[in-house]
Amino acid sequence: MADVTLLEKVHELSDLELAALICLVAQEHCIIDTEPDAIDDLAQELQLVGSKVFGLSNAVVDCHEHTSLDDFAHAILSVEHSPTRSNSPVTTRQDSYFLHLPAFGSANRSPATETFSDSRTIANLIIAKNLDEAPKQVQIQALELMRTKRIYTRTSVQNAPKRFLFIALLGGGEGPRLTKHLNDYMFISHFHDPEDGFPNLEDMYDDGNSISSVVKKNPIPDVEGSLWPTISAIDVEHLTSLANCAVVSIEVKRYQQDIISFLRVHRAVAGGVSAASSKHLDKLAKCLAPLHGLAYATPSLIGLAARKIYLHRIHIVQPEKERSMQWGSDLEAIQALLEGIGPEDVIEEVLGTSGADVPL
Repeated sequence: MADVTLLEKVHELSDLELAALICLVAQEHCIIDTEPDAIDDLAQELQLVGSKVFGLSNAVVDCHEHTSLDDFAHAILSVEHSPTRSNSPVTTRQDSYFLHLPAFGSANRSPATETFSDSRTIANLIIAKNLDEAPKQVQIQALELMRTKRIYTRTSVQNAPKRFLFIALLGGGEGPRLTKHLNDYMFISHFHDPEDGFPNLEDMYDDGNSISSVVKKNPIPDVEGSLWPTISAIDVEHLTSLANCAVVSIEVKRYQQDIISFLRVHRAVAGGVSAASSKHLDKLAKCLAPLHGLAYATPSLIGLAARKIYLHRIHIVQPEKERSMQWGSDLEAIQALLEGIGPEDVIEEVLGTSGADVPL
C-alpha cells in the first residue's frame, strides 16, 4: 500500500495531473482531447503540470499538414544538455530508418535543420498539438520515438530521458484519428472539458480572473522542471513498484476477459479491441490499485480502466457493414440503430448491460 502522505497528494491532483501520473507510473503515453478552441490553453496547462507537479522539462510541437520530420525532431530537442553524440553507439544517420523515407529528402528539409545543436537533448515531456493533422511520416516517427526512446538528427542520435512522457494533444472528435499503429500504441485517452478550467494556468494571473476574461499571455517558453515538484521521481518509482506487485484474482481476470469479449462482438464495433489494448487494460488496472490504496485490482478498477483504454481505440461500424446486413437486415433500420452511437456509448453498454458477471 502506498504511503498515506503520498496518497493524500495523489487525491489532490486534477484529472489532467492524474492522467499524467498514471502514464509515468506505467511508463506509457497518452492522448489528451479537448475542444479545438481550448487546445492552446490546454497545452500551456500541460506544460505547467509537467514542470510544477512532476519536475519535468517539456517541449511543445505544433503539428500541421506541412510539418516535416526535421521540424518534429528540432521541436522536441528543446533542453540544453551536454553533447550526446560521443556517447551514442550510433554516430551518424546512416542506419536511420527515416533516412530512406521520401519525406526526409532535401526537398522536404526545413530551415530549422541547419540550427540543430548537439548540445540539445529530448525533453522529459513532449506535447504534440494536433498530431492527427501531421503527415503519416511524422506520426510514424513519433511512434518510433516512443518505442525505441531515441531519435536521429543529422549529426547525432538522441536518447529519451528515463522519465519520458509523450502526449498527443488533439482538438475535438471521437474515435481513432491517429494512424492505426500509433493510435493503438497510446496507453490511455482523456477528454478535458474547458469548463473544468486550467488551474495551474489561472494561478499565473495575479487578479485571479479566469483566463478567458484577461488578455492572453504569450505561450510558456521552455518551462524547466521544478526543483520541488509535488510528485517526485521517487514517488513515481514507488508507485510503479507497487503496481508491478498488484494482484489480479482469477475472478477479476475472468471479468476482464468478459469485457474484452463483449466489446469484440458488439454489433456497433468494427475493430480496435486489439491484443495490445488487452495488455494495456491489465496494466492500467494494476496501476490504479496503489492510487486507491489497494494491493489488488477490483472489478470497479477494471471498469474504470476500460473507459480509458478503449475510448480512442474503438471503431464504430458503417451501417452497410454491420454484421446483421449479411442476413437481410434493413439498411435504414441499422442506420437508425447506429445513429449517434460513439465509443463511449459502446463501453458503457458493455459495462452496464452486457451480461458479464461482476465478481463479488
